[in-house]
Amino acid sequence: MEKRWVQASNCNDDTITTIANQLNIDRSLAKILVQRNVCNYDQAKDFFRPNLDHLHNPFLMKDMDLAIERIERALTSHEKILIYGDYDVDGTTSVALAYSFFAQFTENIEYYIPDRYLEGYGISTAGIDYARDNEFSLVIALDCGIKSIDKIAYANTFEIDFIICDHHLPGDNLPNAVAVLDPKRSDCEYPFKELAGCGIGFKLAQAYAQKHHLPKDTFLQYLDLVMVSIAADIVPVVGENRILAYHGLKKLNNNPCEGLRALMEVSGKKETYTLTDVVFTLGPRINAAGRIDHAKHAVAMLLCQVDGNSAEQSESINLKNTERKTYDQDITKEALALIGESEVLINKKTTVVFNENWHKGVIGIVASRLTEKYYRPTIVLTKSNGVVAGSCRSVVGFDLYEALSGCADLLDQYGGHKFAAGLTMQQHNVEALATKFEEIVSASITEELLTPMIKIDAEIELAQIDGKFHRVLAQMGPFGPENMAPVFVTHNVYLAQHAMVVGANHLKVNIKQQNSPIFEGIAFGLAEYENLLQPKVPFSVCYTIEENVWRDKKRLQLNIKGIKVN
Repeated sequence: MEKRWVQASNCNDDTITTIANQLNIDRSLAKILVQRNVCNYDQAKDFFRPNLDHLHNPFLMKDMDLAIERIERALTSHEKILIYGDYDVDGTTSVALAYSFFAQFTENIEYYIPDRYLEGYGISTAGIDYARDNEFSLVIALDCGIKSIDKIAYANTFEIDFIICDHHLPGDNLPNAVAVLDPKRSDCEYPFKELAGCGIGFKLAQAYAQKHHLPKDTFLQYLDLVMVSIAADIVPVVGENRILAYHGLKKLNNNPCEGLRALMEVSGKKETYTLTDVVFTLGPRINAAGRIDHAKHAVAMLLCQVDGNSAEQSESINLKNTERKTYDQDITKEALALIGESEVLINKKTTVVFNENWHKGVIGIVASRLTEKYYRPTIVLTKSNGVVAGSCRSVVGFDLYEALSGCADLLDQYGGHKFAAGLTMQQHNVEALATKFEEIVSASITEELLTPMIKIDAEIELAQIDGKFHRVLAQMGPFGPENMAPVFVTHNVYLAQHAMVVGANHLKVNIKQQNSPIFEGIAFGLAEYENLLQPKVPFSVCYTIEENVWRDKKRLQLNIKGIKVN
């Protein structure tokens, strides 16, 4: 599908000049900084050197004082504490962090992860029953609970107290918990609103350590877990998240916790990890435990000590990931065939597909694949425990959650945000959902939103790219949502030699301009341009700049996102 090339809006020329002069950097790089609200020397210093001392005071978060007081009481009275979390990467890293931290102060502590298939998302009745039957009087819930009003009310009947650490958008009412930590509460004045669930757990640990004058390493040792949650949960990599991600990556690459170290071993990747590597290498493996078996295995691996069985745990997780890939590939093929064989489905502005035999654990991945292929709001449905479960994905700029809200009368439950959501419903409503979802989306989505976009940060000449240019560029990382790797466009480039198809559908090119060196480029999924690119015929490319390491040799490579023949 042809993509739109959208150039970033212009910035104030004087500001760009000032930043370029103050930092002694290329104007194009200065422009990118200004686009990211880095407009003076001090802001640039903070941006390029994220400082842990700039983390916010955790007690600025509403209810943090109440949460710490309740935990102190539980520790003093030797109460049993249950750490409860979701089954995805954010949930399992949250549980591993909170359990590890508070286990330093009590032996009366356990963790609980709900079964994806038997209990579903969030606080479950079965989980509360487990706490009651095993005499837990305090539950610390992470990455879930903000909408569990009825479940918390149920827990209160057994005098089980809850501390909720969540980062999802609250409803009109909050659960009746001892403390509800969520920066997205309308009455919470915490300065940064976009922490991941594990980030909220980190702030809880920071608050306890701060109040008790403990060494900072009692909570900073978990920065690698927080970083993994930031990467995998696709939260904005700005503000406090950028500080946590920056230092978490340093820890991962220099001194990771034993469980992550073992997982890095089995992943096969040897070089320095970036956030993108975490997203595509570690994240899916941690997620696979809950998708294929039970997420408690992921927590057990993350909790491994140096003398533990980390190799065995990580190998088991890796095997589950291999199994997950098989399900993912098979179901994606079936879903694509369903759409491809139906002219009605192909011509819609939404995708809604249902097969009661699909594996519930991978339908979210399949929804993402279908969105990549057809680029439109997508719902993938399967049957689980007598009801239909669905995973939903959106396109940039379209509010999926709002569209689902318009279908609420057909759903038992739904939750999520603009770009991704989950739902449960009765099977007899599936056809009605497909019809209504199509009507709601068609009424508001534009053709522009249905066309994938490449956002271009700056136009440059190839001759501008040198070692210094890349060194400054690399320091703008870690890259992720709201701080993506800059995309450049260069016009009137030429082939230095014939383009070559590599792999299944990728194009390898060597390009140059009149006064530039030759640059290697790889264009993933763009093999159809092979015959359109001819020597002496100018064309335009947009790309990111990467460092390619091969046999210990480093060289710059262009990761080409789009090609236009002039």
